[in-house]
Amino acid sequence: MKISELFKDGHTVFSFEIFPPKKNGSIDTVYKTLDELTDLHPDFISVTYGAGGTAAGCSTREIVSIIKEKYHTESIAHLTCVNSTKTDIDRVVEDFNTHGIENVLALRGDINPDIPPKEDFKHASELITYMKERSDLSFSGACYPEGHPESSSLDEDIENLKRKVDAGATHLMSQLFFDNGSFYRFIEKARAAGITVPIEAGIMPCVNANSIKRMVGLCGASLPPKFTKIIARFGDDPEAMRDAGIAYANEQIVDLVSSGVDGIHLYTMNNPYVARKISEAVSSIIK
Repeated sequence: MKISELFKDGHTVFSFEIFPPKKNGSIDTVYKTLDELTDLHPDFISVTYGAGGTAAGCSTREIVSIIKEKYHTESIAHLTCVNSTKTDIDRVVEDFNTHGIENVLALRGDINPDIPPKEDFKHASELITYMKERSDLSFSGACYPEGHPESSSLDEDIENLKRKVDAGATHLMSQLFFDNGSFYRFIEKARAAGITVPIEAGIMPCVNANSIKRMVGLCGASLPPKFTKIIARFGDDPEAMRDAGIAYANEQIVDLVSSGVDGIHLYTMNNPYVARKISEAVSSIIK
């Protein structure tokens, strides 16, 4: 099923993100995560980009296939292009087609200062255009409620987002944010710019103060005073920080759903406990 089809019946789409095993990790950890996550019946699960040939021997495409075939849940494969040539992407398209993969989250990817980027694709919109001409894949895109860190302004970033949608993205998933007001301002600007596709709100529960500070440093999300107070009060108490982070995420989701958000994309960080606590808390309002 194409991801965009999930939004047509009017309910709030609820989805998860997981990642492949880290270096020296085991595929068994992914199976364990999926065993618990699919029991929560998400509308779909996205899998972050991981190249084949890892120590765990499991690529993004392989995990996406497992989600579809073993767990009977729709899935979407993240795909970056900054280090890919057109020939590389041709092979990916063939692999996806062979294994029945229908959905792709097209991303530029982070630029590694130690690895010169390839020249074929400079933006995700170019990747979508290229793949759309060669496949029947359905494309999603990333969006940034507070603007991409490399953009000079939110308005400029939304202009670039419109190019991505015009290229063929039929669904957008947002970067994490902790201030719903930022998301609502972004939605208003995006709609005014003519972006009409469904936009999911990306929610990351803050269960570890250090990891959130590191993540915020990478993506540029702001920390509202209410949230910084939580970190200051509970950051040194792992259990309290976990529970406070879950409560904050639940509060965000309730507000978003009551405001008519198209969907919630939960960044699970491969933590089934947190995903379950949040899913159970909001299940009645997302129906």
